[in-house]
Amino acid sequence: MATVLSLLNHKGGVGKTTSAINIGAGLVELGKRVLLVDLDPQANLTLSLGIPRQAVTIYESMMGESDLAPFEIKPGFEVVTSSLDLSSAEMELVNEAGREFILRELFSAVDEDYDFIIIDCPPSLGLLTLNALTSSQQVIIPLQTEFLAMQGLAKIKQVIQKVKLRLNKELHISGVLATMYDQRKVLNRDVVETIKKYFGPLLFETYIRDNVSLAEAPANRQDIFTYSRSSHGAKDYLKLCKEIIDRTENPIHLRARKKDQPATTPVK
Repeated sequence: MATVLSLLNHKGGVGKTTSAINIGAGLVELGKRVLLVDLDPQANLTLSLGIPRQAVTIYESMMGESDLAPFEIKPGFEVVTSSLDLSSAEMELVNEAGREFILRELFSAVDEDYDFIIIDCPPSLGLLTLNALTSSQQVIIPLQTEFLAMQGLAKIKQVIQKVKLRLNKELHISGVLATMYDQRKVLNRDVVETIKKYFGPLLFETYIRDNVSLAEAPANRQDIFTYSRSSHGAKDYLKLCKEIIDRTENPIHLRARKKDQPATTPVK
């Protein structure tokens, strides 16, 4: 059964789509079968991988016109594409019964085919994002290491908590990802320290360094491993993927719970 993981931040320009693509590609490098889902009407993930317009996108699937129709990038790495049509989905589905569970139902038909399903959420907290969270076990929050990065995080946590309470008991934040990090900048280091204080062990040990190859790869319609395997970007995302696998197998929220439990005395 696939682990469904959403990348979520309602602030744009934080490296969310870049991370979705390269986490997916990195997990494939580590032998995992991965499905990427472009749930953003801007379709940046689809465009970044150079996928031509498909007859069936996530829009048609969510409208009930078709099952998911993944596009194969390479063996073990597939993408459900998006299009601008998706921007009308929230209005069209407003009166649909069980509209929060549409994506979960679509995934139920394919989750045995993958180890990870990774959703690139839109930069909003509307119905599309709600579908992503209702379908997911894990959420990763990418945060640019700049001053405004922390703004709105309380709202994101509040939405996740409400979805967990009302719609999806399995949902949890599996990690916070610092992106566009430059150790030479005092501001970047200060922001990371602030994130540590706010999120504690949820902050991934791997920071995604500011790296020109990460900007060049989508311009060449490639993931970072295909474009420049020796770059800092490729090394950082591969290291991050190893952390993600570890946290999937040993979730932080369960580790913390076990740590808080009192030691039991063996019965004699």
